[in-house]
Amino acid sequence: MEKTRKAPTGILGFPVTPFNESGNIDESALARNIHFLLEEGLEAIFISCGAGEYNSLSYKEFEATVELAVSEVNGKVPVYTGIGGNLSESLEKAEISAKHNADGYLILPPYLIEGEQDGIYEYFKTILHSTDLGAIVYQRANAVLQLESLQKLVEIPQLIGVKDGVGNMDLNVELTQAIGNKIGWLNGMPMAEVCHPAYMPLGFDSYSSAISNYIPHISRLFYEAMLSNDLQLVQDLYQDVILPINQIRKQRKGYAIALIKAGMEIAGLPVTKSVRPPVTQVEKEHFDQLEKIIKIAFDKYPKNTKTIA
Repeated sequence: MEKTRKAPTGILGFPVTPFNESGNIDESALARNIHFLLEEGLEAIFISCGAGEYNSLSYKEFEATVELAVSEVNGKVPVYTGIGGNLSESLEKAEISAKHNADGYLILPPYLIEGEQDGIYEYFKTILHSTDLGAIVYQRANAVLQLESLQKLVEIPQLIGVKDGVGNMDLNVELTQAIGNKIGWLNGMPMAEVCHPAYMPLGFDSYSSAISNYIPHISRLFYEAMLSNDLQLVQDLYQDVILPINQIRKQRKGYAIALIKAGMEIAGLPVTKSVRPPVTQVEKEHFDQLEKIIKIAFDKYPKNTKTIA
């Protein structure tokens, strides 16, 4: 079946990869967590990306997560995979994604090496041409496209979107004003809710939500408050939940992943706190702080139990 080349909009789900006590992927837990995100109405599933510790997964593990996600989602929403690192590895994972009928992939930065614009352009171009799937390029770290480079990539039909994880608003204004709605624009900043009010006017109509893994009703409440211009509710959610969690997230490197798993454990979802090095587990002091915030999230903002069909 032909895949629709259109970037997802709304709240984007980035499941973590649960590991069991032996350090292997807990596929049953991953399936249940994906189903949870579907029930909560998230508009897309991005499997084995940054939150899924894609950098620590073997090819076999990556393929297993992609196959599982596509099967579990069963066409309800688009499924994207996370590819990146060295070029040959990215191309192989792109082929795996196509083999298992993913809708597309998020292209993360190449491994470590800094490149000139021509080199970054060639990196993305080579991956874009490698399959017929829709692709989203991730502006982050050592792979930030300037306008001229992105304008050339936009001519490739496989490119459907840009996800920004840098926060250079001067560049974002330049890109969105020059390219407009030829592609989709995704807010991929750490704790994206914090800065989404600055992104929406530029045409960024979706964002990746880490907290949606354990308090998706807060993600939805915040997003709808933004759309309806309910500034008081936005401010309340900032003060009660979003900013306090963000303060914890910034305490340690790797908490962008580990804190999600801690939140899921607190919320009673099937995941352990185990992470793969170099990421480390959340310290008890921060775990306890997060537990208090999540309690406020459920007490002050009761969860709507409505689910998708």
